[in-house]
Amino acid sequence: MKKQAEYNVTFGGIGGQGIIKASELVGWAAMYEGFHVKKSEVHGMSQRGGSVESHVRFGKKIYSPLVAPGQADFLMCFHADEHYRLKHFLKKDGVDLVVYLPTLKDMIENPRHLNTALVGVLAAHLPISDKSWEKAFKTVFPKKILAENKKVFKKAKAIVK
Repeated sequence: MKKQAEYNVTFGGIGGQGIIKASELVGWAAMYEGFHVKKSEVHGMSQRGGSVESHVRFGKKIYSPLVAPGQADFLMCFHADEHYRLKHFLKKDGVDLVVYLPTLKDMIENPRHLNTALVGVLAAHLPISDKSWEKAFKTVFPKKILAENKKVFKKAKAIVK
C-alpha cells in the first residue's frame, strides 16, 4: 500500500480473542513510529463471548478515534460472524484481512496467537518499522510470552511478502 496521510483500522471479534490487545499493539507501534494515534474500543458483552470492536486511527494529525463507515483501510475480523457485522466499515479499495483467517489458523499452534498473527499480516501493509514493532511488543506483552508472540508475528508477516 502506498504511504498515505492517515490509516484507519477496524478490529472485530468476540470476547477472549485478543482484539483489544491487538489494537493496543498497532497503536503503540504507530506511536513509536512518530504518528499521531487515536484508539477507541467497545467491549460489549466481551466476558460472555459477545462482540468486541476496536478502532485505531493514525497519521499526521488525527482528531477522532472512530473509523466512519466506509472509511477503514483495513478490516481485521477475528471471527467470521463479526465480519458480516463490521464489513460496512471497509472502504471500497480497503484490505479485508478475513481472507487470511484459514491460513493463519492452520499456521499457528496455539489459538491464543491468532490476534498476534493477524497483526503480523496487517504489519506487512503498514509503514511502520521493525524497530517500532519491537518497542510495541515490549510495551504490550509480558516478558514470559514476548518471544513466543514475536515469533508468531514474524511468521505471519512473512506470508504476505
